[in-house]
Amino acid sequence: MTRTLPGVTGVLALADGTILQGLGCGAEGAALGEVVFNTAMTGYQEILTDPSYMSQILAFTFPHVGNVGVNAEDVEQMGESAATSARGAIFRDVPTAPANWRSGQSFDAWMKSRNVVGLAGVDTRSLTARIRESGAPHAVIAHSADGQFDLDALVAQAQGWQGLVGLDLAKDASTLQAFDWDQGLWDWPEGYPRVDAADKSVVVIDYGVKKNILRALASTGAKITVVPATTAAEDILARKPDGVVLSNGPGDPAATGEYAVPEIRKLVASGTPVMGICLGHQMLALAMGAKTIKMDQGHHGANHPVKDLTTGKVEIVSMNHGFTVDRDSLPDAVTETHVSLFDGTNCGIALKDKPVFSVQHHPEASPGPTDSLYLFERFRKLMA
Repeated sequence: MTRTLPGVTGVLALADGTILQGLGCGAEGAALGEVVFNTAMTGYQEILTDPSYMSQILAFTFPHVGNVGVNAEDVEQMGESAATSARGAIFRDVPTAPANWRSGQSFDAWMKSRNVVGLAGVDTRSLTARIRESGAPHAVIAHSADGQFDLDALVAQAQGWQGLVGLDLAKDASTLQAFDWDQGLWDWPEGYPRVDAADKSVVVIDYGVKKNILRALASTGAKITVVPATTAAEDILARKPDGVVLSNGPGDPAATGEYAVPEIRKLVASGTPVMGICLGHQMLALAMGAKTIKMDQGHHGANHPVKDLTTGKVEIVSMNHGFTVDRDSLPDAVTETHVSLFDGTNCGIALKDKPVFSVQHHPEASPGPTDSLYLFERFRKLMA
């Protein structure tokens, strides 16, 4: 049944029957997922191409989006498909025309090319408050130029979705074959330089890795090899790496951990330095005997305060996760190293007797502040 207001070309149908109506933008069609909000003020292209947003619909709390356009350099995922990143995007205002020297395409045209469904002209503050109070809802976002929607069918589709709990998405977000990486962090005015003088070798297990993680690692003087999520520990150790990184990625860590955790345990037992980020952090905790739980709203943004308990330093960091490590389940062999100052959740661990640590936040800062880039240097020192 169609019950939209005149002029409406986009809707968000929540599983509880709520319908938000507005103006469709980006690709026409419909996308199903979990609705979360992101509090970052910049970096919308990097955010929408973060594989950790796979099977999610993203609402931006910052009202002005699109003003710097998009470019080929700021894509964070390895591929170009929205199927392995955010499926939809919600805006307060209609995305504006680009006005930036790096722009190669308008934001709306880019969304169309990637098949990202957009919805503008809705009260994102109200939606954010709803998520904060009631948790991230299941929903369908839809865009149709003729304004014709079967709202009952969209609500039923949202109600029938299983959600992220128990869902392994890392296999789909991961590379299918190993490859090398030698691009460093962006540097004005050259852009992304090639790192030739590398004296350490790092294997990155790709559960949905972001390019800027690889760039940050390469900039420490590491030769990077990226391998698929399902790679056996024996094959990784056969490369004789100086260190191994467990990357970020989407989905339920317990589901991905069914095949990843046994391999992580072998890597840790080998004595090889290991660093985990986001999903990698959660699965390292699982490998050590801790538990993970689904969060009601998650942490998504570039302005989250986290305290490094090893130094006493408070950092403003970038985060994107809907699951968290249950800090009460951490075993004695594990030390908590970082904690969120928003809600006290765990944001980092280290093993007491192994050169192994991990963090929940994103030290590559893309987008976000660079307060946590030191963690890559900390990892290099472990390899030394």
